[in-house]
Amino acid sequence: MAKRSSLFLRIVEGKNLPAKDLTGSSDPYCIVRIDNETIIRTATIWKTLSPFWGEEYNVHLPSTFHSISFYVMDEDAISRDDVIGKVAIAKDILTANPKGVDSWMCLSEIDPDEEVQGEIHLRIEVCGESSMRKLRCHVFEARDLARKDLNGASDPFVRVQYNGKTQESSVVKKSCYPRWNEVFEFVLDDTGAENTLHVEVWDWDLVSKNDFLGKVAFNINKLLTIQQKEGWFLLLPDKARRRETEENLGSLRLQLRLRDESVLPSSYYQPLMELLLQSVKTTNNGEKGHLLALIDEVTTAENRQEVATNLVKLFLGQGLAKEFLDFVMNLELDRTTEPNTLFRNNSLASKSMECFLKVAGMQYLHNILGPTISRVFEERKYVELDPNKVEFREAGCSGLHRCHTEADIIQQSAQCLQSYLTELIEAIVNSVEQCPSLIRATFKQLFRSVEERFPQDPYRNIKYIAVTSFLCLRFFSPAIMSPKLFYLRPKHADARTSRTLLLLAKAIQSIGNMDTNLAREKEVWMAPLQPLILQGVTLFKDFIVKLIDFEEEEELESRKRVTLQTTSTIKEGYLLMHRAKERGILTSSHFKKHYFCLNYEALCHSKMSNAKTSACIPLSKIRAIEKVDEKCFGSAYVMQIISTDGRGQFEIMYLQCKNVNELNQWLSSLRKHCVSNEQMLNSYHPGVFKGEKWSCCHQKEKAAPGCDKTHFGVTLQEWNDPLNPDLESHLIYRQLLSARDLLMEKYLEYKVKNNVTGPGSTDEGMSHREHIVYVCSWLRAGQSILRGTVLHCHMWVP
Repeated sequence: MAKRSSLFLRIVEGKNLPAKDLTGSSDPYCIVRIDNETIIRTATIWKTLSPFWGEEYNVHLPSTFHSISFYVMDEDAISRDDVIGKVAIAKDILTANPKGVDSWMCLSEIDPDEEVQGEIHLRIEVCGESSMRKLRCHVFEARDLARKDLNGASDPFVRVQYNGKTQESSVVKKSCYPRWNEVFEFVLDDTGAENTLHVEVWDWDLVSKNDFLGKVAFNINKLLTIQQKEGWFLLLPDKARRRETEENLGSLRLQLRLRDESVLPSSYYQPLMELLLQSVKTTNNGEKGHLLALIDEVTTAENRQEVATNLVKLFLGQGLAKEFLDFVMNLELDRTTEPNTLFRNNSLASKSMECFLKVAGMQYLHNILGPTISRVFEERKYVELDPNKVEFREAGCSGLHRCHTEADIIQQSAQCLQSYLTELIEAIVNSVEQCPSLIRATFKQLFRSVEERFPQDPYRNIKYIAVTSFLCLRFFSPAIMSPKLFYLRPKHADARTSRTLLLLAKAIQSIGNMDTNLAREKEVWMAPLQPLILQGVTLFKDFIVKLIDFEEEEELESRKRVTLQTTSTIKEGYLLMHRAKERGILTSSHFKKHYFCLNYEALCHSKMSNAKTSACIPLSKIRAIEKVDEKCFGSAYVMQIISTDGRGQFEIMYLQCKNVNELNQWLSSLRKHCVSNEQMLNSYHPGVFKGEKWSCCHQKEKAAPGCDKTHFGVTLQEWNDPLNPDLESHLIYRQLLSARDLLMEKYLEYKVKNNVTGPGSTDEGMSHREHIVYVCSWLRAGQSILRGTVLHCHMWVP
């Protein structure tokens, strides 16, 4: 049984933040940490005390995590970023709210005594004869301690306290992974007056006072029954030192939902898989889809996106994505009476197609939109067509030979937008051959289905709009407006660039609607783009005709078993690389720029993106993927890849990323595709080997065992995640289970409606009744399928 925890988090907005800049404002951003590991950095929202982020993330993490923390920071271009405040949420709070947490939370001041992290390895035992028993504390080592000094490390020592007496260890200089191996003894108090042993870790400072690094407390009465206790213990904050503050630091609105899953082997989910596959396959009497129809009926608006994602991935893995989408599209077509509203709501069909495009077409999207989006970001021109929003200062009208009138600014803006829009339209209409065959086959079927449902001449454009409503309105246009959310850019756009992108997205949306009159009536100031939009409508119609013009062999090819590997590339981009050598001092100057490409077999790199690959590391040879201490190279964004060569010897490659988001995306991608490797390391060195010792723990042997445990639990959910059919089946089962009461109502409804009393009922009634009974019976069988898990339930007997 595989255990898995997933955390959905949405960083919505902040309000009433304190001003940190001389201008009376701040430039806030958020950092998210799972325990001690930074996993997310939001975009910076400039010059505001009430920022809106609206960033969503799904994080897979180990069930052993303790808390999640949100740090609100103020970005400074010159000095170090200021800490505004934090919100810390314990795992227990998330577990106690299975439906999730959605509320405003007040920011608290950062208390140094609470900013602790790491673990300490101890053995506590009671020894000696009953007349003179002693309490012995063996302090071995610690790992991942907080960094309190400017050099990016600490000078830790241990303070052991019992029965009013205190003993201290030696100080280990410049290490967050100290090794002491010292023993402390105390005479055991038989009176029971003192029953607690305190072990504290401190950072020694020569000038200022020592910094608290964490503590562990042991109950001696409990220890007497077991005589000895040894292991790694989590260092805890000293709440007694906590300072209360009345200063208002503002608040943060967060949405979080934690789920723990127990995923069983494939055989347990086979009945559900067979039911789902039967739903998209036509039977002898022409029936299909009862289970999917039921799922569509009982799925609520709150979980429709999740259900759609699970279904798309499951049918992709079975090579039936086209058939699944065809079925849910026809469900919506059958209940649509007004063609102009087709696929405009957030139905299961719309959500499923939206998810399918992101999974199967993301690389296609990047190839088509990427160049123009990058150009907009790089040129960063001031663009505005709405006279009510023109800002002369932003347009740069104060200098010589600059435009001074509103009309001049709008004219220049129109020329700039026309250039961008022309480039976008040409890229899209010329991309027929680049579009994945599976997407083309799916749109071909959609085009035909809509044409059959609305053959009347007044609705001749509906079949085109059905395709563009997904391709433009739910794929191209959102990606243009928010490129970060589609992995086109590492950061959100600033206000100026964002306005340009919004106007371009509006234009593409108008083309997708194929109703230019409506656009002119709503926003008259968009008139300078109308000729291009009109031309775009014609070009897009031709594009769709070519897109669905499929040869039979190509369509059959697209029906083959398809997984998320719609492209061989998982992730690619430029990184700074350095390979560890036997000799020499490591510095950031040794890093060389290389282009890296991660596929499903290896991590390859070359000097240029279009150059021949110079070297590859097979994924099967990777033994660990971990971060490197900031002090090693003067950067917090360095990771190491530990692999074996042909002789079985360890090699280390160091890669430097641009920011924490890029670092975690590479870590996440590599970890997810190496998680099943054999002989993965349990420990590693977060430092580097230089000066004949490891910088982290000061061990002098290069082959010495690692001083910190490896991390494989925390990964980010992305569009190119590997398929997990067992998990998808499990999540669909859970959705059905949560809707079991509604399913029973549907069964009773059909029973009454069709007067179902026994085997002699009508074929239609019997068919639906039998199918609902089958679904309910299978859910009832879930008691044995998931016996002993959190999903154990009591079902009804139809």
